[in-house]
Amino acid sequence: MSRIDIPTPDQIPEGSKQILDTMTRQLHLTPNLFKIMALSPNALNGWAGLQGALAKTLDAKTRDGIALAVSQVNGCHYCLSAHTFVASTMAKIPAEEIRLNRLGSSANPKTAAAVAFATKLMETRGKVSEADLEAVRAAGFSNANIVEIVALSAQFMLTNFINNAFDTDIDFPVVEAEVA
Repeated sequence: MSRIDIPTPDQIPEGSKQILDTMTRQLHLTPNLFKIMALSPNALNGWAGLQGALAKTLDAKTRDGIALAVSQVNGCHYCLSAHTFVASTMAKIPAEEIRLNRLGSSANPKTAAAVAFATKLMETRGKVSEADLEAVRAAGFSNANIVEIVALSAQFMLTNFINNAFDTDIDFPVVEAEVA
């Protein structure tokens, strides 16, 4: 049970309505996470700006892999469920690849390096080693790409923390935090 009341459409502040309406049109639903973030137009607008800019980085499957890895490390059931749904239905990522991404890996060596780096980033609170940086560089990522991986990880961590703090009711097919 959510530890915050999920706002109804008439409870959404005016400053959040345009972004929330845009996200609803894109997804054909309004996830509870976005309804909660909409309580603060500043938080929603800040997140949406970051998300919009970072949607142009790397490739979709790598971004989805990072989302899954970060959400796994942070134990966010809501985000694991949402990102698994998006990865499987929209990006058409196979179940085995989703499982690997959650474990900080991938069948694709370049994606594996990005996902492993994102995992290490979360586990060390950003205090990665020189070897961690060299591994992601050796996979073909530039320093600009590494900055993007860090920014994507932070974006996903933000939604993980909101959902973990409020125990947001999951409105996607539920995925457990543990992975075999």
